[in-house]
Amino acid sequence: MLAFLTLIFVCQLVGELFVSVSGLPIPGPVIGLATLFVGLLVHGSLPIDLGKAADVLITNLSLLFIPAGVGVLLHAQLIGTDVVPITISLIGSTLLTIAVTGSLMAWMDRFSTNGDRSGEEDSGATND
Repeated sequence: MLAFLTLIFVCQLVGELFVSVSGLPIPGPVIGLATLFVGLLVHGSLPIDLGKAADVLITNLSLLFIPAGVGVLLHAQLIGTDVVPITISLIGSTLLTIAVTGSLMAWMDRFSTNGDRSGEEDSGATND
């Protein structure tokens, strides 16, 4: 499992190096994730131990947000001066995300391969 955890961090490092060299305005971890994804596509499957290593990271994900929370508290005065634009952008992006997700789900539902909806009861059944 340690080898696969190292693989995840090496992919992140590759992403950071790529961003540093190329100057692209994309976060390094995003490029690293894309690198890992391409590697998994080439491999053809997800190794079980890689899944276990990822599960450990996801289980402890809340701990990884502590530095970001400290940064927010450290710059609270700066954020306070821009509270209105920050609030508007948060509300707007949330509403946009909900709208896009709902539209995408409705579009994908129309192209469902099996046509039935699991979990829905038969509308012709009567309950006496």
